[in-house]
Amino acid sequence: MTLHRVVITGVGAFSPCGNGADALWQAARDGVSAAGEIRFDSIPDQKVFRAAHVPQDLYEAHAVNCKPRFQDRVAGFALIAAEEAVQNAGLTEQHFDDDFGVIVGSGFGGADTLDRNYTIFAQGSKTRMDPMSIPKIMTNAAASWISMTYGARGPIYCNSTACSSASQSIGMAFHLLRAGAMRRCFTGGTEASVVPGVFRAWEILRVLSPDYCRPFSRDRNGMLLGEGAGILILETLEAAQERGAPILAEIVGYGTTSDGGDLLRPDPDGAARAMSKAIRDAGLAPSQIGYVNAHGTATVANDLSETKAMRAVFGEDFDQLAVSSTKPVHGHALGGAGALETIVTLFALTRQLAPPTANYTTLDPAIGFEPVHGEARSLSTNYCLTNSFAFGGINASLALGAAPAS
Repeated sequence: MTLHRVVITGVGAFSPCGNGADALWQAARDGVSAAGEIRFDSIPDQKVFRAAHVPQDLYEAHAVNCKPRFQDRVAGFALIAAEEAVQNAGLTEQHFDDDFGVIVGSGFGGADTLDRNYTIFAQGSKTRMDPMSIPKIMTNAAASWISMTYGARGPIYCNSTACSSASQSIGMAFHLLRAGAMRRCFTGGTEASVVPGVFRAWEILRVLSPDYCRPFSRDRNGMLLGEGAGILILETLEAAQERGAPILAEIVGYGTTSDGGDLLRPDPDGAARAMSKAIRDAGLAPSQIGYVNAHGTATVANDLSETKAMRAVFGEDFDQLAVSSTKPVHGHALGGAGALETIVTLFALTRQLAPPTANYTTLDPAIGFEPVHGEARSLSTNYCLTNSFAFGGINASLALGAAPAS
């Protein structure tokens, strides 16, 4: 079977950092956090008041082509990002056909619609529940709306694997393109879950930071809930070259594993196997990876587990490796996180800059390394890795390479 090389020809992002992939990258590069105060009237005993959320006025300003009557914000976010990706890739109507797939993940799906309707139901309100609730809530809505909007009639999937949803979606798209099952694909992830019910659920799990998200720091105390969408256009190298498309980078490897253990507690072995699989899939040695965009949630357990996994994979080279987490900037966007972070990693590769880990303070002896912090660090590498690790023991790593020489 002929295996095809797979390239990235377009990216789009809609996040708390603003509209566009450039806005996301600039915030990550400069370590400027989109976190802000958030208060919910329906949570009278709310204890955490920070999130990286997309303001409603920002969404409304860019949702001109969306259909709020039929779409939850989660689909709207994805459509805004998809529009940018299409323009970025230089695609026209003639390119959307039976060989153009859509693989876009989400962890919660229509959380805003679900939350509003559960509230109406629970309060016994006379207000009618939204009759479009089901098509808004279903997790695959974003993928389907992208397919319908652009006429992409190839394979369509929605991975809903918690915080690995987007990375597994990109990995699946990579595999199908490489195998020749399609020639082009929308892929990535979306989440619009900074709503009262979801926020409260994370709050009572006691994993949200009450002040600042600071991954890998000794005084880390939890994650920053975020939301947003990242959409990438992937094509086989041949399909991209045929139309003279701009090639931003190449996906060279993908690895995914299951811990097969605890539902919530991460296992360093599972994470290490995912990274090793991605590196082997790319035909690389660990020493050739110059930057890792870490999952880096800033919880005590996750950061320690990921560090142990990276040490197992990179060995003596780990102390010289540039590692950072950008979640303090854009928040943990759950099912959309892997897509936003893949886009950040792509920019890190093309700009040869490792973004800093915002809010980092002091070395944790239990971890024993300092991530990139303070300011962006210059790179000299052709390969980067990005990690996503999810509840349920689901691990995914993607290896990106510099754009192939024309």
